[in-house]
Amino acid sequence: MPRDGFGREIDYLRISLTDHCNLRCAYCMPLTGNAFVPSDDLLTAEEIETVVRAAVAVGFRKFRLTGGEPTLRADLVDIVERLARVPGVRDLAMTTNGILLPRLAQRLAAAGLRRVNIHVDSLDPVRLARLMRWGTVEEIWAGIEAAEAAGLWPIKLNTVVARGHNEEDVVALAALTLTRDWHVRFIETMPLGVGDTAGFARARLVPNEESRARIEAALGGLDPIACEDPADEARNYRLGHGRGVIGFISPVTAPYCGTCNRMRLTADGRFHLCLLNDDELDVGGTLRSGGTSEDVARILLRAVGHKPTGHRLAVGRSTEKHEMYQLGG
Repeated sequence: MPRDGFGREIDYLRISLTDHCNLRCAYCMPLTGNAFVPSDDLLTAEEIETVVRAAVAVGFRKFRLTGGEPTLRADLVDIVERLARVPGVRDLAMTTNGILLPRLAQRLAAAGLRRVNIHVDSLDPVRLARLMRWGTVEEIWAGIEAAEAAGLWPIKLNTVVARGHNEEDVVALAALTLTRDWHVRFIETMPLGVGDTAGFARARLVPNEESRARIEAALGGLDPIACEDPADEARNYRLGHGRGVIGFISPVTAPYCGTCNRMRLTADGRFHLCLLNDDELDVGGTLRSGGTSEDVARILLRAVGHKPTGHRLAVGRSTEKHEMYQLGG
């Protein structure tokens, strides 16, 4: 397993399949003026498979498909089938808004996808539409049910909490874990980029300690769950005899950079060294000039070696060249 310059074991690759999305969440993607990667510049299914084979060869074991919105890729099932067949891939998951899962979940599960994280910021139709825009509770809920029916387990729901929009909704979402064995995770807003979405994320930050206090005041004490994976970005709890898990992901108020095990591949073929920094190494050019899996592996190991630690959110800075939707979170 490769280690970076700070001794962290890096074995998890998040693969952005596209920077397009069928939503426009207020903290992620502007309503207008977005610059998307041209279709011809997106890595193909075969090129993504080559990267994953190279990653496995140097010790990567976990892989996650992200976006933008990954279900917008017409060849998504083919990508999943290819990656699931690669020896050494121990975990293949996907993060999605769930809207297209009713027609895809069964096929994705049959192709080898193991589980999904589904993004839902509120169970209230009006507040969800205001924050996530272009989506509805009914569409996302249908996607959650489709994923559960397909056996994509455990179901994990991701909620970004933004002040003035959905901070009160954490109670209803947390209450889902009382009767369902789902994981509901609350995420602090991250100000990536320099545009309006970054400004929104910075101004609307709700520290997770506040969300936790709100949940406990309404539903009772949260019992901590022992951490099985030191690289897990969530701090996990359970409500009394609840069936599910409540997690808090706090990149701003309680950074977990010291245990980060992630590398990211952008949709246009660049290893992005850290979510909250702009540093990248190109691999797409190598692939399209006849590079082999061994060439890709060398670039990936170089990327791991240059992976930074820490971020600049405390002083109001993060990426300057990338928005959230371009990196997949």
